[in-house]
Amino acid sequence: MSIISEIKHPIKQEMSLFEKKFKNSLQSKVPLLDRIMHYIIKRKGKQMRPMFVFLTAKMFGEINDKSYRSASLIELLHTATLVHDDVVDEANLRRGFFSVNALWRNKIAVLVGDFLLSKGLLLSVENEDFDLLKIVSSAVKDMSEGELLQIEKARKLDIEEDIYFEIIRKKTAVLISSCCACGGRSMNQSDEIVQKLGLFGEKVGIAFQIKDDLFDYTQSSFIGKPSGIDIREQKMTLPLIYTINNVDKSTKNKIINTVKNHHKDDKKVADLIDLVKETGGLEYAEKVMVNYQKEALGILSEFPENESRKSLEMLVDYVISRKK
Repeated sequence: MSIISEIKHPIKQEMSLFEKKFKNSLQSKVPLLDRIMHYIIKRKGKQMRPMFVFLTAKMFGEINDKSYRSASLIELLHTATLVHDDVVDEANLRRGFFSVNALWRNKIAVLVGDFLLSKGLLLSVENEDFDLLKIVSSAVKDMSEGELLQIEKARKLDIEEDIYFEIIRKKTAVLISSCCACGGRSMNQSDEIVQKLGLFGEKVGIAFQIKDDLFDYTQSSFIGKPSGIDIREQKMTLPLIYTINNVDKSTKNKIINTVKNHHKDDKKVADLIDLVKETGGLEYAEKVMVNYQKEALGILSEFPENESRKSLEMLVDYVISRKK
C-alpha cells in the first residue's frame, strides 16, 4: 500500500463519493465548457486539499453533506486560481499535462476560471454556507495579494525573510489552512477550534512550500541534476535568501546580478546552486521546515486521538519527506 493510500484509508469511501459529487458539480450544457471540465477532472493530482478537509472533519465524527460541500468549494476555487495562474505565468504545462490556456488559448482559460469561481460561490450561497464562503473567499484574496507581492518584490530582488514568509503564507499556506478550518466548521466546531485548525493548516502549508524550495537545489530524478527553475524564474526562495544574507557584499551583488541578468545561463545557475549549498542555505531551510512541521504536529496533538488524526500526522510527515 502506498503512503497516500495509507493516509486516505479512514476517508477512502468519502474520497470516492466526493469524486463523483465533484464531477457532477462541473457539468455544463455548453459542450465546449463540458469538454474542458472533463479534461480538468482527468488531470487531477493527489487531491491533498480534499484529504485535509475530510481528515480534519472526521476527527470530530461522521462526515456530513456540509463537509462534502467544503471540499467541493475549495477544489472549485483552487482550480479556478490554477487556471488563471497558468494564464498569468504564460505556462503551457501543469503536472506534465497541457494547461487549459495552451490547448484553448487565454481568452477561454480566463472564462473557464470565472465559471469555476461562480460555481463555488453558487454552491455556498444556495446552501447558505456563508461561514465556509467567508473562510475560502478570504483565502482567495490572500492568494491574489501574495502573487502580487511576489511580482512587486521580484522586480527589485529585495526580499527579506519576513517578506518571503508573508508571500508563502498568502500564496500557499492559506489554502491548506482554509481546508482544515472548513473541515472543522462543517462539523459545527467552535470558533476557537476552527481557528486552531486553520493555524495547523498554515504551519503545514509553510513547511510544504519550503520543501518545494528545496527541490530546486536537489537532484531531479528526471535529469539527474538540480533544476534551478526558481532561479530561472527569478523567484527568491528561502535557501537563496539565507545565502544572500550570509555572504560579503561583493558576492551578494554577484548573486543578484546572476538572478537579474544571467538566470538563463546554465553555467551561472549551476554555480549559484553550488554556492547556496556551500553556504548552508539548504541545511538552514530544512531546519526551518522541520520546525514548522513540529509546530503543526504540536497543534494536532491537542485534538481527539483517532484514526483520522493519525492520518493527518502521516500527511504532515509526507509533506516534508515527499520526493516530488
